[in-house]
Amino acid sequence: MPHIDVELDRLRNKLLEMWDLVEYQLSSGREAVVNGDKELAQRIIKLDRKVNNFDIKIDRMCENFFALFNPVAVDLRTVLAILKINTNLERVGDTAEGIARFACKLNHPLDPELIELTKVLVMYDEALAMFTECRTAFKEDDPKQAKALIKRDKTLNKIYRKSDAVITKYIKAHPDRIAESLALLSIIKKLERVGDQVTNMAEEIIFYREAKVVKHRRKKKKKE
Repeated sequence: MPHIDVELDRLRNKLLEMWDLVEYQLSSGREAVVNGDKELAQRIIKLDRKVNNFDIKIDRMCENFFALFNPVAVDLRTVLAILKINTNLERVGDTAEGIARFACKLNHPLDPELIELTKVLVMYDEALAMFTECRTAFKEDDPKQAKALIKRDKTLNKIYRKSDAVITKYIKAHPDRIAESLALLSIIKKLERVGDQVTNMAEEIIFYREAKVVKHRRKKKKKE
């Protein structure tokens, strides 16, 4: 195998390691929120340093790759995509840490009625599924799966747009649950950001596999 391919594999594998770590943070965050598990939430928060170390390591590996190989065509696009996906993974890690911090503030498990009304677990499960499937799309170089993920972000956006009204109504009926309700609203906002970050990563997969930039096309359609 040519040296450039060996180094590309090293880069991809390092990114997948980071992906696994952030997925653990995100999935554990769901458990911490639902069960009010502060100990688990603290473990998630402590992992942020490890995620940041991955971020720095991958950036340096990409810099070295450019310096050593001066890549062109698909190799160049692949490394550029890895750089951007790395940034988005670090941001998802920050988001998971933020969710864990809200879980630490909860004094008891969330009210099942509030969970049902807001559809927060539906949103969380969809965000997790998108995140996991995006990893598969990257690992298998599958732009078709990446394109499907971009469309699924609408599910998260729909729940997010309704959350303010739903939680305002709940607070009026349960004034003793204000702190819990506001914490959950913040978690919903963070999950909406996960959807955006997964979409960004999916766009990078399409970019390096098909040499197509879809980001600005998507923005243009929204304006229309």
